[in-house]
Amino acid sequence: MRGFSIIASSLLAGATLFATQALAGAQPPARPIAASFYAGKWYEIARTPNAGQRDCQAPTTEFTGKAGGDGFAVHQICRKGSPSGAAKVFDTTGLIVSGTQNAKFKMSFLGGLKKQEYWVLDCADDKSWAIMGTPGGNFVWLLSRQAVMAPAAKVVALARVKALGYAKLEYPQQPPA
Repeated sequence: MRGFSIIASSLLAGATLFATQALAGAQPPARPIAASFYAGKWYEIARTPNAGQRDCQAPTTEFTGKAGGDGFAVHQICRKGSPSGAAKVFDTTGLIVSGTQNAKFKMSFLGGLKKQEYWVLDCADDKSWAIMGTPGGNFVWLLSRQAVMAPAAKVVALARVKALGYAKLEYPQQPPA
């Protein structure tokens, strides 16, 4: 898969098709979440650099629940070069991994030929931001419900990302609030 992906949105997944497993995996999710947590639009605030999102600006991921409650459609947009650049759109599906208290999900790519698991590593108590990553510990995304995070919330969220072991981040542009 090329182009923007979420989790993460992130979320989020394009680079992971080419990723190898890290020697030390990601920390497990910090808490259970409701299945409804994913629903709606998420803005990418920070991410680990990856080839699949090179020059990707104003990235967003929108999750829409499907009947049955354990799956969702994923609509991702990435803009080339700037928040007003040409849009790259990616649509796929996701499925919550059973027995994970909704904190892990898999997305399918290339017509189901490739699947990638993502973990919600942590989130704000009010669910205004989330940290999503891959189980191998290679990639992380900080997602927010707002295109521009409140400064105090951003400091807290970025400190948590770094505490999880992700020191090298890049910050895609988002349109002004």
